[in-house]
Amino acid sequence: MSTPRKVLVIGGGAAGNAAAILLSRAGIGVDLVEAKDDWNATAGSGITLQGNALRVLRELGVWERVKRSGFPFGSVGITAPDGTVLHVQRDLRTGGDDLPATVGMQRPLLQRILIDAVRAGGTTVRLGTTATVLDQDATGVSVRLSDGTEHRYDLVIAADGLSSATRARIGIADRPEPTGMAIWRAAAPRPAGVERTDLAYGGPSFIAGYCPTSDTTLYAYVVERNRDRASLPAGSYAEEMRRIASAYGGAWPAITAAITDPAQVNYTWFDRLLVEGSWHRGRVVLVGDAAHCCPPTLAQGAALSLEDAWVLAGMLTAADEWDGDLLQAYYERRIARVRPVVEASVRIGQWQLDGVRDADVPGLMARTMTMLRELP
Repeated sequence: MSTPRKVLVIGGGAAGNAAAILLSRAGIGVDLVEAKDDWNATAGSGITLQGNALRVLRELGVWERVKRSGFPFGSVGITAPDGTVLHVQRDLRTGGDDLPATVGMQRPLLQRILIDAVRAGGTTVRLGTTATVLDQDATGVSVRLSDGTEHRYDLVIAADGLSSATRARIGIADRPEPTGMAIWRAAAPRPAGVERTDLAYGGPSFIAGYCPTSDTTLYAYVVERNRDRASLPAGSYAEEMRRIASAYGGAWPAITAAITDPAQVNYTWFDRLLVEGSWHRGRVVLVGDAAHCCPPTLAQGAALSLEDAWVLAGMLTAADEWDGDLLQAYYERRIARVRPVVEASVRIGQWQLDGVRDADVPGLMARTMTMLRELP
């Protein structure tokens, strides 16, 4: 091309940030718009990063900062509700043997690391800004920003999340559907001796678990059937999570005592989404939660989103022509990997909702995670 290509990324989460970093590095002009004024304001409490997510973070050039900021570990414990350890399973290193199996991390720290890399790479960032696709043709996309300006791009990457407005605007009718489960999450100090994720099944919730996120912190969560959100005023969140978590032993009493600020407790339904057929319309293409979402039963949400960005950026930078065939090839490459993860994540939750006692959860998890060792 005689003029440099230019891409608009809509959304500054993991997928959008990763796409911006990789495309800018390849010499492509990138604008990124994020609807929130504070890019980091609602980044959440904690995140579990499996090896295949770490593999992409290494490609982004941020792995050393992630390693210093997080808490690496290599196993998961299964406990009784009273805290008795029943089994310890080694985690599969899905990112390869030269990376930890898992890193727990405070989610705002991961977001800060990605933000710094986006800005360092030369991406033009507009916060508190939304974008509306006006029209497109075979050569580009016309977009109006909420500041009233209009721009022309060779490609638009919609990374605007589960409730993506861009997905709807380009005529993709798929919408997220609740699975019937919900999760309470909160950050807390890390009790001495907590050096891995432990999961308790049973008690007043389906799962009560925690993940260390640094030498001094962890995030804790309890999973239950979803409830009418209107019956749960935000001011009651800490009290309600403490009530549920108080039934659990081991490290839980120390964790529960620290859950006091309702503003630091998050309550979220589990959703399922998998856009079928293609993830693009013309020169607008979906990545991350805008294209797919699943319950965190396999801790693969962020990993799959990061992989989307890595794969798409690699295909774009290697191609002479950006056309429908290229974007369809991206979809076909990703759907073969994303579909089994979404289906397995949903199935594990459904087994719990249905009270299936002989479900082969370990086998399904092992088969799915083994597949993820392969490069995306």
